[in-house]
Amino acid sequence: MNMTLTQQIITIGMVVIGTMLTRFLPFILFPKNRETPKHIQYLGKALPSAVFGLLIVYCLKNVDILSGTHGIPELIAIIVVIALHLWKRQMLFSIAAGTVCYMVLVQWMGV
Repeated sequence: MNMTLTQQIITIGMVVIGTMLTRFLPFILFPKNRETPKHIQYLGKALPSAVFGLLIVYCLKNVDILSGTHGIPELIAIIVVIALHLWKRQMLFSIAAGTVCYMVLVQWMGV
């Protein structure tokens, strides 16, 4: 099914509006001259760990330690992520490096 030009323009416009809202709304709702509400501060502290936990569960849900590579690439990548995070304290860097490590190991092991 192909979209008409009008449908394409509307779709792009909605994506632009959605992106702008998600980027600008926090600055409108929480300006610098007002204190950020306590529940928002709590979310800022709790959500990164929760996201990290969800990533771990999602990445390990289909690992079968009784077949294939026995979860070795996953285990090595987890160790890399933990070590880098303890060293640099940069979550995105740790996740990215662990992902690259995992992809290299999977390619190397021929999975």
